[in-house]
Formats: sequence, structure tokens, C-alpha cells
Amino acid sequence: MTFRRWQIVLGLSLVVLSAVLYFFHYTVFHDAHHIFIYMVGDVAFVPIEVLLVTLIIHSLLVRREKRIVLEKLNMVIGTFFSEAGTGLLVSLSDADPGLDSIRKKMIVSNDWSDKEFEVVSRHLRSYDYGIDITKVDLENLRNFLITKRDFMVRLLENPALLEHETFTDLLRAVFHLTEEVRSRGDLAGLPDSDYKHLAGDIRRAYVLLVSEWLDYMKHLKNHYPYLFSLAMRTNPFDQEASPIVK
Repeated sequence: MTFRRWQIVLGLSLVVLSAVLYFFHYTVFHDAHHIFIYMVGDVAFVPIEVLLVTLIIHSLLVRREKRIVLEKLNMVIGTFFSEAGTGLLVSLSDADPGLDSIRKKMIVSNDWSDKEFEVVSRHLRSYDYGIDITKVDLENLRNFLITKRDFMVRLLENPALLEHETFTDLLRAVFHLTEEVRSRGDLAGLPDSDYKHLAGDIRRAYVLLVSEWLDYMKHLKNHYPYLFSLAMRTNPFDQEASPIVK
């Protein structure tokens, strides 16, 4: 209510000021004809001004602001993969029984176009992700996730994440997986039903992780060639990957 009252007071003040200035003009020049000519001209320009300011200039400013926010968000995503995402992707992909069927498609190269990224992304949407829980070292996975827990909590507190729903979903899935393995004592003697439940949690995080990783590779390819070069040399799907330039 205070903000609305302030707006009303400001609006009335501006109208009164305009009336006073018009009255002063008439008092000095005694020429109502020119006052109404300029008044009508100014009023006639208002729709064009609204068009320029609200529809064009405002749209350009909003687009620029969104681009800046997304750029900052991609920095956050890059930090996530450097700190936790790539290592987690290596660990989870090793437990995917069908990984060999998509491994070659995930070897991103410098020659890829946006179309090739889209083709692979479309293929992944129909890929039947799987997790063989017997191939997951749950103890090491728990230790890894616990060490990264505070880092991921800080990422979730970043307001820029509101602009990127899929990455937010990924963080929530990884955070939930962290809580699942952290809340258990001995991970070696669980019933089959619980292993099945954990496999579902791992698969959820794995699916989102692969998709987000591919989108991030596309971003690096298009905007940061030097970062993309390192990403290619540390590709979690490439068994021969090495950071050493050969």
C-alpha cells in the first residue's frame, strides 16, 4: 500500500506541475493556440513512445539481461562439472550396462556443429539408461558425495538457478542421492529392494547429468574454445582421454 500511495502522489504532483507550467506559459505569452498545438502533438506522440520504450527498448534490455544471467549460470554449471559433475559422471557411467552403445556418440570433437549436438541429444532422449547396482562402489560414492555436499548446497542457494530448470533438477537429484546414501550405515548388507531403490536414485541423477553435460559441451564449443579443448581431453566417456596435449 505504501508503494501505491507513493506512486499516486508522484503522479498527481507531475500533473499539477505540468498544469502550472502551462499556466505560466499562457500568463507570459497569452497564446492558448500554441499551447494546445504542442499539447496535442505531444499526446499524439505518446503511443509511438510507448511502442519504442515498452515493446522495443524494454524487450532488448530484457533479452540482454537474460543473456548476462545465463552466462553467469553457465559459469556456475562449469564450476559444478569441474568440482563434482565430471567425476560423478565417470563413476555412474561405468555402471551403465549399455554404455558401449552410446560411447562413440559422446566423444565430442571440435568439428561438431549445433546440428550434431541436437542429433546426439535426440538420440539420448530415446536411450534406455540403466544402472547395474553391483558395479557401483556405494561406499566410495557416498564418501565422494558427502565431501561435495556443502558445495552443492551453496549452488542451490544461487538465485540464478531459477533461470535454468534442468540444472536445478540435476542438483536436486544429486543432492537427494547424497542424502540417501548418507542416511544408511552399512551399504554392503542391504536388502535387494533397497538396492533397487538406490539404483533408481542413481539412474535419475545419471540421466540428468548426461543431458546437462552435453548441453554444457555445446556451450563451451560455441563460446569458449580453450575450455572446450580441456573438456574434450577429459571427456568422461572417452576411455583414452588424457589432459596431456599430444
